[in-house]
Amino acid sequence: METPTLSRRDRERLMRRRAMLDAALVVFAQKGYEGATLDAIAERAEFGKGTIYNYFPDGKEEILFALFDEMFGGIATLIQTHFEEEAHQSQHAREAFRDLIARLLNHFTENRETFFLLIKEAQRLMLTQHDHVATLHRRRDRTIDALVAPIEHAIEKGELRAFPPQVIAHMLMGNVKGYLMYAHSECHPEDTHEFASLDEAAEFITSILFDGLLPRD
Repeated sequence: METPTLSRRDRERLMRRRAMLDAALVVFAQKGYEGATLDAIAERAEFGKGTIYNYFPDGKEEILFALFDEMFGGIATLIQTHFEEEAHQSQHAREAFRDLIARLLNHFTENRETFFLLIKEAQRLMLTQHDHVATLHRRRDRTIDALVAPIEHAIEKGELRAFPPQVIAHMLMGNVKGYLMYAHSECHPEDTHEFASLDEAAEFITSILFDGLLPRD
C-alpha cells in the first residue's frame, strides 16, 4: 500500500509544527516548564504567538503533551519494529529482548537531553498535577502495550515464565530507565562501576531480568 503524498501546504504545516516543538524543547531546557512562556517559545521558533496558538490552542501544556506523544510513540514504534524484523523472530526470547534493551539504551542516549527533560516533567506532573496523571499514563502505556505481545509470545513458547505480561513489560522498561538515570547522574561517587559500552550495559540489565542476582551453580 502506497503512502499518500502530502501536499505542499501539509508539508509546510508539519515543518512549522516541528520548529515549534524544537523551540519548546530548548526553552523548557533553559527555563524549566514552569518558567517557560509561550512568548519565549514563539520568539525562539520565530513565529508570532498567535501562530503558536493556531497549532496548539491550549498553549505550552498542549506542546508538552505533544512532546510526550512523540517520545512514547517513538519508543513504541522502535519496539514494534524490533520484533517485526526477521532476525529477532527466530531468536530465543533472552537474545531478542537483550538486543531490544541495547537498542533502547542507544535510542535514549542519542536523545539524552530530550529524554531527561521529559522524564523530569513527567515526574513533576505525577507529583503535582494529579488531573494529568491518567492522561500521562495513557501515553506511557503505548510503550507497555507494544511489549505485551512479544512477551505473551515468549510465554506461549515456554521461553519465559507465565508471569503477567504487563508486569514484565513495566519491569523491563523500569530497569532500562533506572540504569540510564544512574549512568547519567552527576551525583554518584566517582569510584562506582560504569560499563565500557552500551552493549555491556544491555547484557547486565538482561542478566538481572532473566538470570537474577543469585550465583549460578
